[in-house]
Amino acid sequence: MKKIIPLLTVILLLMTSAHAAWFGDDDKPKTTTTQDHKTYTLKLAETWPSNFPIFGDATKKFKQLAEAMSNGRLKIRIDSKNKHKSALGIFDFVKSGQYDLGHSGSYYWKGKDINTLFFTSMPFDMTATEQHAWFEYGGGQELMDKVYAKHGIKSIIGGNTGNQMGGWFKKEINTIEDLKGLKMRIPGFAGEIMAAVGAKPTNIPAGELYTALDRGTIDALEWVGPSLDLRMGFHKVAPYYYTGWHEPGSELQFLINLKKYNTLPKDLQTILITAMKLSAYDMYAHSNDASAKNWATMKKDYPNIKVKTFPKPVFDALRSANDKLLDELAKKNPLSKEIIKSRHDYLQKIRAWTNISDKAYLNSFD
Repeated sequence: MKKIIPLLTVILLLMTSAHAAWFGDDDKPKTTTTQDHKTYTLKLAETWPSNFPIFGDATKKFKQLAEAMSNGRLKIRIDSKNKHKSALGIFDFVKSGQYDLGHSGSYYWKGKDINTLFFTSMPFDMTATEQHAWFEYGGGQELMDKVYAKHGIKSIIGGNTGNQMGGWFKKEINTIEDLKGLKMRIPGFAGEIMAAVGAKPTNIPAGELYTALDRGTIDALEWVGPSLDLRMGFHKVAPYYYTGWHEPGSELQFLINLKKYNTLPKDLQTILITAMKLSAYDMYAHSNDASAKNWATMKKDYPNIKVKTFPKPVFDALRSANDKLLDELAKKNPLSKEIIKSRHDYLQKIRAWTNISDKAYLNSFD
């Protein structure tokens, strides 16, 4: 018994010391190695101007989540277009390692790699909900990894706008002839389609759009939808507002420099990706909420805005051009063919369910 008492005393002392070392005075868990205490500061370049609503809010949400979830071991520094001066240079920033992270739209750099355009949105294709399912469970993320890995980049979904409006036009579009010679800001594959039917597409950063439309540099533009369009003032210059066809589920992207990513501990890699996805889904909700509010404001305060839908012959011509261009691209590029097939096959599968679920439900209100 006399030998047991000192032994118990030693055990209790060791347990008390271990508790103090692990939890400290405030009962908060602490890490056990020097490496775990290391802080990683990551620089993020975004396409958007400082304090840009919704899109810029997504990067702020990401920063908040990543820093909180990592207990401060991740620090995110965000540089807007105002600082880095290159709204459409995010791909190069991240590829070169000048920035560790980026936030932008994948189709902005289709000139550098044509296959990047497939990960924002495609005309006459999947909605946001359908495309999210493709990314997560239909092979979309794996294909995005395949495209970006050769550039030393990892890409993750960065926030969806939902179905975008077809754009603001100074004149009414009644036939396909009305699009010929039309100077329009419209990026991505939709720009290729517009060129195929005779329009003159271009891409202009957000901060320059109103001036370009007002001064006649362009005759029309598409941006997002009521969530952002109304505050940009496009209705003051172009009264015709057309419904969408070209971006039924536009997804922004977070970019990560792979070399930097591979220096992070596994738990911080997981936190980084999780924070990106959470902020992406938050942006989708934010965008839908803002569009609903601004749509109501637009109908109430700006009754002179003429909301239109392209006539069926115009849609038919655009769809025909879309199908032809996709066929041509698939013949030229094996990876394009693989992605096009993946998107097409998944759309056929999931649209059958969308039609019997969401579409049937919405039709019940007609």
